[in-house]
Amino acid sequence: MSFQRFVALGDSFTEGVGDPAPELPNGVRGWADRVAAELSRLDPASEYANLAIRGRKLGPIVAEQIDAAIALRPDLVSIYAGANDILRLSVDLDALLDEYDAAIARLTQSGATVVMFTAHDPGDWPLFSALRGRFAIYNEGVRGIADRHGATIVDFWRIPDYRDRRLWAFDRLHMSSIGHQRMAIAVLEALGIDHALTPMELPAPTTPSTVEQLSDNLAWASGFAAPWLGRRLRGTSSGDGLAPRYPTPTPLP
Repeated sequence: MSFQRFVALGDSFTEGVGDPAPELPNGVRGWADRVAAELSRLDPASEYANLAIRGRKLGPIVAEQIDAAIALRPDLVSIYAGANDILRLSVDLDALLDEYDAAIARLTQSGATVVMFTAHDPGDWPLFSALRGRFAIYNEGVRGIADRHGATIVDFWRIPDYRDRRLWAFDRLHMSSIGHQRMAIAVLEALGIDHALTPMELPAPTTPSTVEQLSDNLAWASGFAAPWLGRRLRGTSSGDGLAPRYPTPTPLP
């Protein structure tokens, strides 16, 4: 299977946050770039656009990215949306999934192959574990939407590799470069595409002391958790002022 034009939609998961690349737009790479590069290796004429912006909730993703994506006439679209809504203090999951369902219907009706994702199981992360039930309900809804519209599903929740914290960035919310590489492999395999990607080598496991764990938790609390909670209280987003990384179809080497 080959695709001529891949358009990626969503939030930080798809923008590539956690996979730093200072030389690239917005300073990140991510799994979608890796998939696009592999599609380009298989077909040098293929093109790629990435409209995802960190911090976006489902409503703005639908409002800002769906029409723009359809206008680009892709034959492959990926979308990950809804996680930022679930992380808010309250959310109407039924309304969220209804809006997502309508958006996926529009994408599949365009004739494109659509790739969707469940969310990761947050049970191992203290700050987010209380929302585990919410994520489980959302994920079951996402699976149902994919079934109804014939979308390809990448079931993030069921990929056991992500139990390993070495696949996660410092902020414990976004995948690391190793995690993004693993996700690119999952997407290509879900699509049935032969590829040359291999998992990145994991650093040696460590057993931090109690003092080291405390120091790491304090650094995380001050460097990520506090600013993240502050933005939630102020109603601002880490993506405010950012533009899409690749707003028009671009060949990637």
